[in-house]
Amino acid sequence: TNIEGPTKRIRWNELKRILEDRHKALTHEVHGRIRDARTDTTRGCHVLDEGESSEVDIQDDIEFALIQMKAETLNRIDTALRRINEGTYGCCFECGGEIAEARLRALPFAMRCKDCEEAHETSEQRERIMAQRQGSSAIAFELRANP
Repeated sequence: TNIEGPTKRIRWNELKRILEDRHKALTHEVHGRIRDARTDTTRGCHVLDEGESSEVDIQDDIEFALIQMKAETLNRIDTALRRINEGTYGCCFECGGEIAEARLRALPFAMRCKDCEEAHETSEQRERIMAQRQGSSAIAFELRANP
């Protein structure tokens, strides 16, 4: 147990450094993308036809989705760094068990062990399917009610 404590701290310090480096890089990238989106002058140069306008809208949607994904990753990294400082890093958010080191090395901001993450994803997928079915049922009901 004496070796486990210091060894674990060394591993967590290494993962903390990786998380901090990733946080810094993502923050820089997100701010750069936002700045680029604000200073984009291509739209002001000429009038866009309907096809060009549609393409620009699609590109804007993709860019927004990328910024949103990176911002969500930043939030996960912030949570992992906070958990390191609190001493709860490496413990599963669901069952309290230890998250495998291999999993943390692959995904340093993981909050659940492999089994709990799989159960969580299955539950989310089930909820999405039920929501889609309820949406389909509502549409079918509406169509029957208003022929």
